Amino acid sequence: MNDPYLTNASVYLIDTVFGLYLLFIMLRFLLQLARANFYNPLSQFLVKVTNPVLVPLRRVIPGLFGIDMASVVLLFGVQLLALVLTHVAAGVSTHFPGVLVMAVGELISLALNCYLISVIAQIILSWVGPGGRHPIAEVLYSLNEPVLRPARRILPVMGGMDFSPMVVVILIQLIKILVVAPITDLGRVL
Repeated sequence: MNDPYLTNASVYLIDTVFGLYLLFIMLRFLLQLARANFYNPLSQFLVKVTNPVLVPLRRVIPGLFGIDMASVVLLFGVQLLALVLTHVAAGVSTHFPGVLVMAVGELISLALNCYLISVIAQIILSWVGPGGRHPIAEVLYSLNEPVLRPARRILPVMGGMDFSPMVVVILIQLIKILVVAPITDLGRVL
């Protein structure tokens, strides 16, 4: 495409559509890992959106050690397709080894962003409606508790204040800087 406006619009549409679907698959995968309540309305939405592709994949790809490998394969496949389509739309040459490495970096980044946003959302919900029984609060608690629990061992509750979310946010940012950025940069170089 020679028109930069069409190129930008194409890249934007690819990023938006694939990004939303990747988010839904990633949230479903993370909620499965956390053993969240799948009768929750948010969980049911994620199941309905992702089942059309995941159910057939599960017939071919079995789980491994309690991990839904079909979700992992789907995440990786959708991320690869999104990167390839973005490169084609932008007119950038695609080198398969580089795209593979970039896909890994992007998926790790997406998982970290899911935790980052969910921890911040849980903090805000604790200020606005402490002790509330909203379905989203239940999902956030289920998702974040496996991450916050180890952080509470590092920095226990002091004076009624729980600083474990701050520890988690700092660690997430450090992982993004020290792990994800080098992986993504390596993918660009390959």
